[in-house]
Amino acid sequence: MTPRGRQGGGRASRDQQGVIVLAGEDQNDCEIMAALIRAHRPDLSATAKLVRINDPVRLRRKSGADLAAAVKALAGKARAKARQQRSELLGFVVHEDLDGYADARYDRIRKTLTDEFARQCQEFRTALALAAWESEGWLLLFPEAFPHVRPRWKVPDRLLDKDTGRVKDAKEELKRGLGLPVFRESDGPAVAREALKHQLIPSPRGSNRSYADFVGDLTDWT
Repeated sequence: MTPRGRQGGGRASRDQQGVIVLAGEDQNDCEIMAALIRAHRPDLSATAKLVRINDPVRLRRKSGADLAAAVKALAGKARAKARQQRSELLGFVVHEDLDGYADARYDRIRKTLTDEFARQCQEFRTALALAAWESEGWLLLFPEAFPHVRPRWKVPDRLLDKDTGRVKDAKEELKRGLGLPVFRESDGPAVAREALKHQLIPSPRGSNRSYADFVGDLTDWT
């Protein structure tokens, strides 16, 4: 969606950076999303500052007026963050783990949230990172990144080249399967950064429809 209007802090001057605002379940997820944005939109991340709002995202079970109010609050925080940075709000990335497969429920949630963000955020771009099951499932698409974080780590063969959106509770699978030291949720950002550093993100191993949908949102930013 092409940004228009003057909300989000107004048009950035030539010597100002725009901002891309991230919102997620926690800081770890936002840092993972930042690495993915830098890989898929280097044209934007080279000039835009990536910043986070602290409010945890809890949208998947909301509908109607409750959803509209929650999106309004998040979008307002994104606009305020851009004003704080004295920059134009170039885009807003919203992450939430769906704890389920990319099935009819996933399709329904994604369409509902997409429509609501499109309705309320017409002056800037949005992208939804609705991970099935969770963002660790997306990290499984880049298995070669794990030993760059911990040399002893090796993703088990049973998790390679799969539809990682069908891996239930990928976080627990990684805890059991990688070896020592035991994988922690806080290791996720380091894995994503190594995937970015070693240029693994453009060539994922396996598939994950929720990840592809997120990448599609980023690709559509013009």
